[in-house]
Amino acid sequence: MRHQVFGRKLSRDINARKALLINLTSALFENGKITTTLSKAKFAKSYAEKLVTNAKKNRLHTKRVLASNLSAKAFARLTGEISRGFTNRVGGYTRIVKLGTRLGDRAEMARLELLQWEAPTPKKTAKKVTKDKKSKTNEKRQTKSN
Repeated sequence: MRHQVFGRKLSRDINARKALLINLTSALFENGKITTTLSKAKFAKSYAEKLVTNAKKNRLHTKRVLASNLSAKAFARLTGEISRGFTNRVGGYTRIVKLGTRLGDRAEMARLELLQWEAPTPKKTAKKVTKDKKSKTNEKRQTKSN
């Protein structure tokens, strides 16, 4: 019975689980999708979602935590384009697609992939057109004279 037991063990000790989690999420952020077993995909999904949420905060401490938990390439891509693309989305950054069973051992396979994010576009600043009091009075004079 697994009453009040939190998380998945995946037949690994704690250090191997942490390494697996970090490697899966780093590969996900580098490539955009990974193919793995269904249980590993479910295991990595919640962690990846939390990392994206933290990356959106754009604070120094969260960046340091992300840098310590991800590879350099994954960290750069997460803080650069992925977190900016998901600014309007509240949650649900990943999805799991079931692929069937693996031939060798009949393990259920799945693809964990990031959803399509909006490409960050540079913000355009609109120029405010303000008229001076002098130009308003000049316009009134011109309309009165016509």
